[in-house]
Amino acid sequence: MKINLLKNSKIAWIPLCFLGLLTFSCDIATEPEIEGPTQVEAKQSMGPTDITARINNVGKDGKEIFDVTEVMPVPPDGMQGWNTYLTENLIYPEDAKSLGIEGTVILMFVVNSDGSVSNVELVRGIGGGADEAALEVVKNSPDWTPAMENGKVVNSRMKLPVRFKLS
Repeated sequence: MKINLLKNSKIAWIPLCFLGLLTFSCDIATEPEIEGPTQVEAKQSMGPTDITARINNVGKDGKEIFDVTEVMPVPPDGMQGWNTYLTENLIYPEDAKSLGIEGTVILMFVVNSDGSVSNVELVRGIGGGADEAALEVVKNSPDWTPAMENGKVVNSRMKLPVRFKLS
């Protein structure tokens, strides 16, 4: 009887080992959803549009680019105006539609002290022409209200998610 019980306990370990291996070999990492433009710390990303500005960390006026400011830059007519601008100007690429590509393109750009947008870079793309469409709409955006630090207008770096979703 003792031998039979010992065999059963050895066999019971096989499924437990398998479950342990399965549990620890799977890496499920979810990314938090980002709503609207946010300021972030500067990170190396896919090729910058102006390498000199990236190396020297200066805007087009030659002054420092801030990653975090006391007062964030504001798009024309606030967030509601920004959403309207994106709705009217962002075109879902036909290639992306036909391939069923959905997702979030993440861009990084600088809002200069004069409110203009520059150094628009792709941080994460989804392909199918969506990356280029998002880059184009941000490059052509109207001037923003610039960021403020210590009561002075400054250059600031922004990160923007642009979501593409088929209805």
